[in-house]
Amino acid sequence: MCGNCGCNAVEKPVEIHTHAHDHSHGHHDHHHPHDHEHHHHHNHDGNHSHAIDINQSIFAKNDRLAERNRGYFLAKDLFVINVVSSPGSGKTALLERTIEQLKNKLNSAVIVGDLKTDNDAQRLRKNNIPVAQITTGTLCHLDAEMVLNAARKLALDGVHLLIIENVGNLVCPAAYDLGEHKRIVLLSTTEGEDKPLKYPTMFKSADVVIINKIDIAEVVGFDRDSALENVKKMCPQAQIFELSARTGEGMESWLNYLQSQYQDIAFQAVITV
Repeated sequence: MCGNCGCNAVEKPVEIHTHAHDHSHGHHDHHHPHDHEHHHHHNHDGNHSHAIDINQSIFAKNDRLAERNRGYFLAKDLFVINVVSSPGSGKTALLERTIEQLKNKLNSAVIVGDLKTDNDAQRLRKNNIPVAQITTGTLCHLDAEMVLNAARKLALDGVHLLIIENVGNLVCPAAYDLGEHKRIVLLSTTEGEDKPLKYPTMFKSADVVIINKIDIAEVVGFDRDSALENVKKMCPQAQIFELSARTGEGMESWLNYLQSQYQDIAFQAVITV
């Protein structure tokens, strides 16, 4: 998967930046999250088994680190969601409204992953919450190690909800467990009804599917029944929320879900202690 999409051509180490309010201003974490560029060797006889073995090793390592992340999040009393989507589906707009409407009920922090720029992080910092920006360069996904390094730079005392805004991509992020409690896959009405069929691996891994931009569904000719059928076919286990991050329509059910899930996590933390 990642060996063919650009992840094997890392230009520079991943960078993590936090805002001054997070008490870690000026600190940058530089590391190579995986070794695709060093280990994709191909024998002259066309045998690619070594590359496959290395990929399996990378995913196994990430899974171990994801389990470590889960323990860290549990100790911090955090409910963690991993939000994934195509570019332009409205992830950041949804997170802005979610954070704003939850501010008197749940305290939030965000880890933002982008190939370049920190535009999304700047938008989210306007809510005066802890935000860490991971600039991945050519890496088209976040991994468990990046997420923990970023989380450790955030002021998480008193935070209830940690949101990971993954790189805009419905392919590679599907393979990487970040230690999140729930994977949220966002689909907008402007993308068409067949996205779940085109990207089955991602949708099959979803705990929640959000259909965004319902306020313009009629204008763009979105076939709601077909979209719901495709979502249920690919991920029957997922809860579905239909909403508009722009107008706020349908947000209440989504916000109630987050509060309910946090209460479950907090209860588990008490039992564990």
